[in-house]
Amino acid sequence: MKFSSLIHLLSAANVVAFASAFAFAPGTRSSISSSLNSYNTKADLEVLAEKSNPFLGYFDPIGLADQEFWNQSQEATIGFLRHSEIKHGRVAMAAFVGYCVQSSSTFPWPQTLAGDLHPAASLSPEAQWDATPLSAKFQIILVIGLLEIWDELGGNLGEDNGDGLDHYMKGRQPGKYPTFDQFTNSVHFVPNLYDPFGLWKNMKDKTRERRLVAEINNGRLAMIGIFSVLAADSVAGSVPLLADTARSYDGDIMAPFGSDFSLESNTVVGIISTIGATASLVAGNKSAKRQEEKEEEGLVVSAGGASVTSAGEVEVDLSIPYDAPARLAYEASDDNKSLDYDEFKLNFEAEAVKVASEKWAKMFSPVKA
Repeated sequence: MKFSSLIHLLSAANVVAFASAFAFAPGTRSSISSSLNSYNTKADLEVLAEKSNPFLGYFDPIGLADQEFWNQSQEATIGFLRHSEIKHGRVAMAAFVGYCVQSSSTFPWPQTLAGDLHPAASLSPEAQWDATPLSAKFQIILVIGLLEIWDELGGNLGEDNGDGLDHYMKGRQPGKYPTFDQFTNSVHFVPNLYDPFGLWKNMKDKTRERRLVAEINNGRLAMIGIFSVLAADSVAGSVPLLADTARSYDGDIMAPFGSDFSLESNTVVGIISTIGATASLVAGNKSAKRQEEKEEEGLVVSAGGASVTSAGEVEVDLSIPYDAPARLAYEASDDNKSLDYDEFKLNFEAEAVKVASEKWAKMFSPVKA
């Protein structure tokens, strides 16, 4: 099959996938019991599984639906997982369509104020990303971050504004993105992501439910699809079905900024990262000592990551242990037979500070003529 034919075929399939993404209509606050197809209980998940894939049915081999993330309820955890899956599915559909389009054409207008054009379609989509200016990449990440924040806020600009949506872990229909109505009324006009022209506001519930299930399936297929083409481009022969259409890419798809900077210890960014990690170790060490002092003074009682203050308040620590790097190094080192952990940790932190200081001095020392 020619690559152009494959592009047209896959593009058509994903246009259908995108059409189903328009099944989520904006709405006002609603409870978990009244929102359409919330699927926030395990029983609802089983019903959804039968609708989306009757052949496979309910599939949860590691029991995620039985968990209680961040000490929240099972329903809140399911809401998080459902919302996350739909969101990743939508991103994957956009990514796959973008991959197909970029493989055959790019925008004809300049990409920068200096007049530089977009990377040519002769490059693979991955190489096009590498050739995109760093400032442009940061703008993309910034917009995505702002959209994420708006999603977390549920479309609410303030606590007194009740026009937005509940949080997706507190009863919101998974996948429903809030409107920009409050932002439009308070700041300036922004078109809604879903149905900006109000074409589907009168859609029947039965049709909407069918499209919701179709969107989930399309998103799952798109996630498989985008990683298939990325794998085929990066590792020759890894996806036999795409062997004839893959476009070789010698970069690292898991390092999206690898062409701009590196976290290796001999680079500026790497040095800053090393110093930041060292500072975290030192700060964590001080925090641990303060915790020990409080326990010795009887101000708190700790057990299993939770602390009970003298006032009876319970504080739960969900953070990664500050000495995790030292602990891992200790377990992997032969010194654990001759040194106790506390002594090894002091040596480990001192060596980390020494290495970071030497690299910092070497990087920024004046260059002799």
